[in-house]
Amino acid sequence: MGCESCGSGGGTPKGCQSNGTCGTDGCNKLNTFDWLTTYDISDNDGFDLVEVSFKKGNHKYFYHKPQRVPAQTGDMVTVDAGTGYNVGRISLSGELVRLQMKKKKVSPDNKFYRVIRPATERDLESLKHARELEKRTMVRARAIARSLDLDMKISDVEYQADMKKAIFYFIANGRVDFRELIKQYAREFHIKVEMRQIGSRQESALVGGIGSCGRELCCSTWLTNFSSVTTSAARYQNLALNQSKLTGQCGRLKCCLNYELDMYIESLKKYPTKARYLKTKQGKADLIKTDIFKKVMYYGYKDKNGRYNVIMLDPITVQSIYEANKRKEYPDEFEEKKYFKETTVEEPEHQFEKDLTGVIELPDEKPRKRRSRGNRKGSKPKGRRSKSKRNRNSGPKNKGGNSRKK
Repeated sequence: MGCESCGSGGGTPKGCQSNGTCGTDGCNKLNTFDWLTTYDISDNDGFDLVEVSFKKGNHKYFYHKPQRVPAQTGDMVTVDAGTGYNVGRISLSGELVRLQMKKKKVSPDNKFYRVIRPATERDLESLKHARELEKRTMVRARAIARSLDLDMKISDVEYQADMKKAIFYFIANGRVDFRELIKQYAREFHIKVEMRQIGSRQESALVGGIGSCGRELCCSTWLTNFSSVTTSAARYQNLALNQSKLTGQCGRLKCCLNYELDMYIESLKKYPTKARYLKTKQGKADLIKTDIFKKVMYYGYKDKNGRYNVIMLDPITVQSIYEANKRKEYPDEFEEKKYFKETTVEEPEHQFEKDLTGVIELPDEKPRKRRSRGNRKGSKPKGRRSKSKRNRNSGPKNKGGNSRKK
């Protein structure tokens, strides 16, 4: 199920030579499936642009692939990076690239870097060495940023395969003057430094992890467009406004709160929205909760004895009472919707075996005596005096401290 890169170990991924995506998409972020490559179809147009993913799907860019380069979907290739070369995997090729560019609003007339050649063993070894340096570089980069008293956090570091350039991803509340920081990084690591500011959601997408649902984070597997999430989404779904349960690993509200929100809003249109209060001769009832699954509305009111009662009403009854209240008419009582019928369940008679002659009676349990702390063995009572001492000192005393007899 897992591969060597995800730490679970043991298994071999399907179709990726143990260093790409597996059947559970646990090793590749924002994975794409080139289904056209499974068919024996020749490409007549010959679209010369391919999509190349880097660092197991963290970043994807489009490159021009010359016809002389023998590379297909899933192959590791060496591409031109402007300031050197980088190594990535072709994730899409052919006509699917045209659709992907249309989705991401990228014009085919733009200038793209080219694919140089299929990756050699030397290129793959250089890429492996660059990935091993990233963690140590990130730890050292955080220490340098802290020494300069900069209000920022280095989230991730990505090296090029030729180790001539590195991208430092950081999080900050506002703008940060990191000119001195870049000089320190260039002097320390001997590379070209590029700083990119990201948000907390983008950081979770880069780092990855497991959500409270038990699956991988949506932002690191398939979610690309981050929409705003508000607490009103939780109120529509009758969720408790508990910050620890509503926030994700990024510290913001969970993106999955918006997944079912449209269904809740569409279902709530069938319920009276202005019936916040209902009045009858029994009393005034307040709306507590609307359950769209049971199709009932919960109201609470105080009776004549001062007890607080909760009743269930269907939307039709609520609408009729609300319309009557608008006409200043008050029904005699609330017509509660009953879902559970009172049924008597007959207990089956126990059939004993023939050899069983009597009924087993368990002995009555004796109530246990509570043992006080002073009655424990080896312990002395504190704060108590013997009767002889109390009787000796019970008489009135004079100024000298001796008792006086009459």
